[in-house]
Amino acid sequence: MDLPTHERWGDLSSKRVLVRVDFNTPVALVNGEITVTDDFRIRSTVPLFKDLLERGATVSACTHFGRPKGRVVAEYSVEPVRRRLEELCAGVELLENLRFNPGEESNDPAFGRSLVEGYDYFINEAFSASHREHASIMIPPTLVPSAAGPNLLREVHAISGLLDSPARPFVAIVGGAKVADKLGIVKVLSAKADTVIVGGGMAYTFESTQGRTIGQSLFDGSYLDECASLLAGGHVIIPDDSRGLALGAPFGPEGGPDDVIDFGANIPDGYEGFDIGSRTIGRFVAEIEGAATILWNGPMGVFEDPRFGVGTEAVARAVASSRAASVVGGGDSVAALQQFGLEDQVTFVSTGGGASLELVELGDLPGLRALRESRWN
Repeated sequence: MDLPTHERWGDLSSKRVLVRVDFNTPVALVNGEITVTDDFRIRSTVPLFKDLLERGATVSACTHFGRPKGRVVAEYSVEPVRRRLEELCAGVELLENLRFNPGEESNDPAFGRSLVEGYDYFINEAFSASHREHASIMIPPTLVPSAAGPNLLREVHAISGLLDSPARPFVAIVGGAKVADKLGIVKVLSAKADTVIVGGGMAYTFESTQGRTIGQSLFDGSYLDECASLLAGGHVIIPDDSRGLALGAPFGPEGGPDDVIDFGANIPDGYEGFDIGSRTIGRFVAEIEGAATILWNGPMGVFEDPRFGVGTEAVARAVASSRAASVVGGGDSVAALQQFGLEDQVTFVSTGGGASLELVELGDLPGLRALRESRWN
């Protein structure tokens, strides 16, 4: 996918550049002050800011932060982010939270116009927000020369390249809780990948199409026919066995007092599954080990509970130790890599979240179209 870049602008002396970023970072109260606790997204944008400043530009950035729902809410002020940005890259102005104005999420042309008033150029460096038709994403490219930021370009090229011309065998791993959230991705990948591994809570709907009992595990009967059709296509594989608890037993980050139950192919009534079992781990790992290209999005179980992180950890370690080109996306998958200390052992970590999924499923995003269709390109 060809997108315009900012390098073509040359010398930027006396020019003003607005950069749309995603600095929706976690914060916490530290020593009596609200402080950014993970500055990865800020640090990743610093090279772009420094390049623009060195070329003579006056640089401003704008971001959303939390969900203030179109109102000015003090706890959603970007002030903690502004302080951290100043520490990392002095000289860049950070505008107040875009979502304080209802025009942001309603894609109001007047609000979008107000953002770039007085600016000469616009850069979209917020891949993770580019699936949303919001004013700060859609309107600036219609008004001033615009470009894709380097991090956005890396995200797009990593995902598009993987789907367009993957080395084979291409193995996709899709997990997560709700089959409704990921079924579109599974459909697309089943036509592009050699094998699609399905795990997590969404897998139980697939399992039920085979006449297996799933107890009170997560289930969505409205997708049975589609799940059965995908399995019949021969590219989708699902768990052989599960691990879980009796219905109502406590689970979560602190664990619980109940022993984990290893189920076979069937989960009896009164029980629910929370992780893939040992046979499934062996099958999934073998598929991953034979891959030349890997895409992983979504955990294999409720890995926040240490008792049910076994499957996700096994998949994470198999992906990390593989020689394949590997792209990992989705907040839970990235969190799993970080939890197990494996983040630096995969080819590319996507921070795009919903944008990554939509790009895989639809092949394009509203924010990318806005850049391509800008009359200056």
